[in-house]
Amino acid sequence: PDCIGEEVEKVVAAAKEGDVIMLENTRYYKEETKNESGFVEKLAAPFDMYVNDAFGTAHRAHASTEGVTKFLQPSVSGFL
Repeated sequence: PDCIGEEVEKVVAAAKEGDVIMLENTRYYKEETKNESGFVEKLAAPFDMYVNDAFGTAHRAHASTEGVTKFLQPSVSGFL
């Protein structure tokens, strides 16, 4: 599915413990690199927490790396 929207919300809500969900790349949205708050809010909406396990992108202030941390707690780094 896409990375935002109703379909994502339904897939996340139906997920069971141990399930893995693969979403579309956020880079297809210009709002990702601009860290636009409306996009960030949609991106974070279906989730409870954020783990950044992508050290190579941690320095970017993009929606999927910095923006979501304002909406998701806890926001933590993974095993890099």
